Amino acid sequence: MDFNINFLSFYVIQTDGEGEQTRKQFRHFQTLDHEDYEVSNVKDFLDGELEKIVKRKVDKHPKSEQVPTKIGHFIVEPGYGLDSNPNFNLFNRARMARTIGDFQKASEAFLAAYLDTNAVRDGAFLIANATMRKYFDEPFVFLLKCDFEPKVAAIADESTLLKKVEMAITTKGMKSIQYPYMPEEGMIEESELKIHQASHARYFEEFLKYVEYGDSMPEIMKAQVKTMVEEHFQEVLHEDSIEYEQLEKELEIWEASPKRALQERLPAEQVIEAAAQIAETAPEADLQMKLDHISVNALLSDFGETVHLAKIGDRYITIVESESILFEKGFSPVEFLQPDELEKVLGRLKKKAGAGITDIVNEQK
Repeated sequence: MDFNINFLSFYVIQTDGEGEQTRKQFRHFQTLDHEDYEVSNVKDFLDGELEKIVKRKVDKHPKSEQVPTKIGHFIVEPGYGLDSNPNFNLFNRARMARTIGDFQKASEAFLAAYLDTNAVRDGAFLIANATMRKYFDEPFVFLLKCDFEPKVAAIADESTLLKKVEMAITTKGMKSIQYPYMPEEGMIEESELKIHQASHARYFEEFLKYVEYGDSMPEIMKAQVKTMVEEHFQEVLHEDSIEYEQLEKELEIWEASPKRALQERLPAEQVIEAAAQIAETAPEADLQMKLDHISVNALLSDFGETVHLAKIGDRYITIVESESILFEKGFSPVEFLQPDELEKVLGRLKKKAGAGITDIVNEQK
């Protein structure tokens, strides 16, 4: 995946002061065309980095909110084109620049927008216009931000040993934006970009005010589950009833809780059907449960197929089907078990549940 750099602008951002008194400024070092770039030290510094950015894996709907790499899409009102979005126009001007002057002007518009955010960090800011030789004549735009590295030194001579290096930067932990996004080699999506922030901080995306990012998979699943529960109870409860009001309050608590107990509200058939529908559109959706001190990690699509929940008395039973069982790390005698038939195990569980009920009755007497 070989890139041809058409233009590259190199800036240094510096801030002084704190809070509202912070003074932010940038210094333009140089804007290079293709010939200048090929003989510059920047070429050695960035060698392979653009390919790494393009190949970096990303999910449109990630498994959590705090992921370092995201896909963003330009916000466009219905009936309007991409050119109605100021952020798209910003990238498009840099992408379609044909002269050094035009590219530098477009680059400084990025710097002005970035410096207008609250959490600006000192560092080097590079904007590149590059063409992928193998697939496209149309260029990509890359925004690259390297924060300054503290306590960096170079070996000097025998007398001084170390020489302090001012404003050291590295590609490690570099933040980047790639436009347009390339979902597959040879295919581009002009309405989307890819942003990477290795620190998980969101400040690098703040200056793109007209770009939205896809909801995480947990957020999507939460919305779908809530809708399913509400639709079910709208059929069996009146929306003005006390019971429905109580349900809404309980759903609010459920939404906000990081750990949630089994609700026991819907029949198994309905839950299995709902799980299958979600898994159809999101095959990698997780199912994670904590059974006292025992953890079960499965796919949502496993529920009702190989993972089953039941009750005996007031105790929960989880049944997990599998064709094989593997043991890792610590050794145990369980590895030599000859498993009983399910009916025999259920018999023991029912006997245990019955003994528990008898104990309760005796205590009440």
